[in-house]
Amino acid sequence: MITGPYEKAKKYIESHKNIYASERKFIQGPAITISRETGAGSDTIADLICEILQKKSKFDFIHWTVFDKNLIEKVIEDHNLPGQIKKYLEEDKFTAINNAVSELLGLHPPEWVLIHKTTQTIMQLASLGNVILVGRGAHVVTSHMPNVVHCRFIAPLPDRIKHIEEKFELTERAAQERIKKDDAMRRHYLHHNYGKEIDDNYLYHLIINTHLIPYKEAAELVSNYVINKYPQYF
Repeated sequence: MITGPYEKAKKYIESHKNIYASERKFIQGPAITISRETGAGSDTIADLICEILQKKSKFDFIHWTVFDKNLIEKVIEDHNLPGQIKKYLEEDKFTAINNAVSELLGLHPPEWVLIHKTTQTIMQLASLGNVILVGRGAHVVTSHMPNVVHCRFIAPLPDRIKHIEEKFELTERAAQERIKKDDAMRRHYLHHNYGKEIDDNYLYHLIINTHLIPYKEAAELVSNYVINKYPQYF
């Protein structure tokens, strides 16, 4: 039976709870952040990296896990936030104007509160290690942490349109509009909340063009870099 992202996230947290409850010594593993252009294949690559690093890991009692959309659920769970604010934790689903209006009406907490709680959760997960954190400025939030590797995946627009068309069964026009919208939202989210530009090359250890490097090879490239950088865990 294949479990969904949230189930995998819960399993990851439970595995760490079991370690704390046992007499095993805590071992902080490496972590990976992923920034991406929409449609560059980061979702597939992240899953492949997990599989490779899990097989290579010395510590099979902790499972490598991807936190992307399930990070939203984890923030809500960690901070006892009401479920209806889930939509506000997406990568910039709210503007400064509607945020101010909603805040005045008491419809959701101030934007800075949500960002702060998301940042806390990202740092907590990165501190545990054996995790891949996708989006939400994770590479900026964890830039000071020595156990974290930062990656960005890019690809030419035609490649990305084709990927989105196939993944979501969209027309070429709809896929292109989705890419334009999502890329703009991610760029704004990072600049507005952290004062950084998403395509600043100096923020990343690795920048991979998936037009030139297929998904499987990209996953192997990242995995080998992590293994060589932190050999004590593999």
